[in-house]
Amino acid sequence: MQKLKTYMYIEKIIFLSLLLLTTAVTVWAEETTSEGDLNARLSTDQVENRIALDKKANPLYESRLLNPLRKWRDGMAEKTGFNWSIDYSALFMGVSDSPSKDNGSGGMVRFFGFWDLVNRGGPNKGSLNWKVEHRHKYSDIPPSALGFESGYAGIFEPPFSNQGSRLTNLYWKQYLAEGKWAAVGGFLDVTDFVDVYLLASPWTGFNNFVFSTGAAAMDLPNDATLGAAAGGMITQNLYLQAGIADANADPTDPFDGFDSVVDDSDFFKWVEVGFTPGQDKIYFDNLHVTLWHVDERVNGTPDGWGLNASWQTWIGDKWLPFVRGGYTDDSGSLLEKSVSVGVGYQPVPQRGVIGLGFNWGEPNPVSFPGADDQYTTELFWRYQLTSELAVTPSLQYIRDPALNPDEDSLWAFGLRVRLAL
Repeated sequence: MQKLKTYMYIEKIIFLSLLLLTTAVTVWAEETTSEGDLNARLSTDQVENRIALDKKANPLYESRLLNPLRKWRDGMAEKTGFNWSIDYSALFMGVSDSPSKDNGSGGMVRFFGFWDLVNRGGPNKGSLNWKVEHRHKYSDIPPSALGFESGYAGIFEPPFSNQGSRLTNLYWKQYLAEGKWAAVGGFLDVTDFVDVYLLASPWTGFNNFVFSTGAAAMDLPNDATLGAAAGGMITQNLYLQAGIADANADPTDPFDGFDSVVDDSDFFKWVEVGFTPGQDKIYFDNLHVTLWHVDERVNGTPDGWGLNASWQTWIGDKWLPFVRGGYTDDSGSLLEKSVSVGVGYQPVPQRGVIGLGFNWGEPNPVSFPGADDQYTTELFWRYQLTSELAVTPSLQYIRDPALNPDEDSLWAFGLRVRLAL
C-alpha cells in the first residue's frame, strides 16, 4: 500500500511538472513536410493541420461563394495572427440486420483555430490553440451507438455522438530552437499525438474505429484531457515521444480535470518510438511502436496496458499501404487483439481519397466476456466536390458480429458530408 501511495505521489509530481512547464513536445527536428505547412507527427485533425489541409483542397468545382469571407479571414490572420475555421459534418448510417435499431444519424459543428501571440511570423512563435464543438443526433440514436445496437463489438464513427456542447482542445503551443522543437500543454486530444497515421481521421478517413487510433485496442482517454508529453528526433531516422494525461477526462465539464488530476491521479501514459527514412518524410513514411498503460478509473474501469504497432508508406504520391495492430492486457479497450491492413489511394492530389481496409479483432474479455472473433472490411471514397463540400460514401462488411451470434454477417452503409470554410 505504501508503495502504491509513493507511486501515485511521484506520478502526480511528474504530471504537474510537465504541465507547468508546458512540455507536451510532439514535434521533431523539422516541423514542415512535403505537404508544406503540416506539423509532422501530428494528426490531420490537429487544428493547424486541419486549417492548412482545408486551404489546400483541390475541388472538382471551384466555387467562389465564400471567397469574400475567406479573404477577410485570411487578412485577419495575416494582420493579427488569429487563424480560425468552422465546419459542419453530418453522418447517416444504416445496417442490414440488427436485433435493435438499424440506423443512426447525427451531426456536429466545430469552431477551431490558433492565435499566434508570441513572436508572430518568427520561427519560435507561441500560440493558443482551441477547438469547441456541439455534437447532436438526428435520429433515435447517434451513429456512434449503432455498432453496439446491431451486435457489433465496435464503434462506427465515435465523434458522432449526442454529447451536446463540449471542449476538445485548449492548449498553448510554443516553438523552440528556431522552430525545430515545440511545446504544448493544456487540454489535449491525445489522438492528435499518439499512434498517428494519415487515414485515422473520423471526419475525412475511415468510418470504423478499428482503422483509427489504436486499432480499437488502446484504452484512450476522452478529449479535453489535461495532459503533457515530450518527444523528438534522437537520430536522423529514430524519434521518441512519451506522454501522460488524465484518464477521467470529461469534455462536457473539462475544468473538472484539475480536481481529477489532484484528487484521483488516474492517468493514461504512453511511450512511442518510431523510424522514418527522413525527417521530411515522417508524416507519410514511418514505422512506430507504442507502449501504454492506464490506471483504474473512478467509474470502475480496470487498469491495464497495451502495445500497438503501425507502418505506413507513401508510394508515388498516390498510394498509402498500411499495417497496424495492437494488444491489450485488461483495461477497457474494445478489442484485446487487433490487426488492420489496407491501402489509401489518391487519384487526384488533394481532391479526395479511396480507402480499403480489413481488420481481424478479438474482443476484450473485460469489455465483452465470451465474445468471439469478428472480421471487418470497409471501403470508402471521400471526394471534394467544391472548396467547401466533401462527401464520403462508405460500405462495411462485418463477418461474425461478436455480440449478435444469430447473424453470420452484417452490412453497414454510410454517407458522411462535411462543409468547411
